[in-house]
Amino acid sequence: MIPVTIQKVTKRFGDALALDEVSLDIAPGEIFFLLGPSGCGKTTLLRCIAGFAEPDSGAILFGEENVTHLPPHRRNSAMVFQGYALWPHMTVAKNVAFGLEERKVARLESERRVHEALVSVRMEHLGERKIHQLSGGQQQRVALARALVVRPRCLLLDEPLSNLDAKLRLEMRGEIRRICKESGLTAIYVTHDQKEALSIADRIAVLDSGRVRQVGAPGEVYRRPRSRFVADFLGETNFIEGQIRELKGELALVITALGEFRATLCAPDWKPANGESVLLSIRPESWRLALESTAVNCAAGRITESIYLGEIAQHGFAAAAATELKIFEMNPRFIGIDREIFATVDPADAVVLPQEK
Repeated sequence: MIPVTIQKVTKRFGDALALDEVSLDIAPGEIFFLLGPSGCGKTTLLRCIAGFAEPDSGAILFGEENVTHLPPHRRNSAMVFQGYALWPHMTVAKNVAFGLEERKVARLESERRVHEALVSVRMEHLGERKIHQLSGGQQQRVALARALVVRPRCLLLDEPLSNLDAKLRLEMRGEIRRICKESGLTAIYVTHDQKEALSIADRIAVLDSGRVRQVGAPGEVYRRPRSRFVADFLGETNFIEGQIRELKGELALVITALGEFRATLCAPDWKPANGESVLLSIRPESWRLALESTAVNCAAGRITESIYLGEIAQHGFAAAAATELKIFEMNPRFIGIDREIFATVDPADAVVLPQEK
């Protein structure tokens, strides 16, 4: 269990800047996610950490050891690939033992460690199976066991669930977190799947165009985005344009076409001036529907359409100034109401963001 430190890592491919002075501090035993859209630099960064790519500048440290220029086999890290990279002609146990054979570990010690690794992924009863006899989820567990058996200082995962169906992905989210925590591993995990990151990670770094846009715990990044990009990438949200009327600490009074909103500033290094144009980000599930209005944080309108899903309804809500809002209502009660109603939101759930050009 070691910390991993990324210090101003830059990587270019010709004229394309893949990583732009990326710096991150990953704590020992942390499950840390690199999240972002295709082309944001997350896989390039993981390959630099693994040793499959070398930064043009900057440094990568495992603990106090600078591993920036070490080849992969000297970093004592292990990588789980998107395609598993298992040997089809070998049994499960032989696949798991492959890394130990490369390290010339004694046979009895190798057998013991293979058994322990298979127990950790709940595959100890399938050691003699061939790979083609396994389901996708079982193959993913074998890939994890093969990574764990070498006792790496750091576990690296490159979109490991992308080849699984939806049900297996849900099952394996919890399993990967359990395995990493029980094994005491520092894990760095690349994905573009927001739900995957939110459900597994201790912390998340959101990347865009080779830069880190925000780092934080899943709930913090989701509920307190610091930019339009992060708010938009991590789930659904409503953006409402407005202007600052008043500031009191972290609270701002914002004037919008829908009315006055008291909202929360979340970017610690940004304080808008009075009269400055800003954006409000309000998640669909943060709205509450009511038959009566309130003085602030209230939008009047009508429900234009509803998708009923039992425990939740997803509403389209036509508000003032031709604004269409998305509103998610738990335990739905407002389906089919054909009259003006009101959507209200708590100031803590209305986030003030800078206008991005």
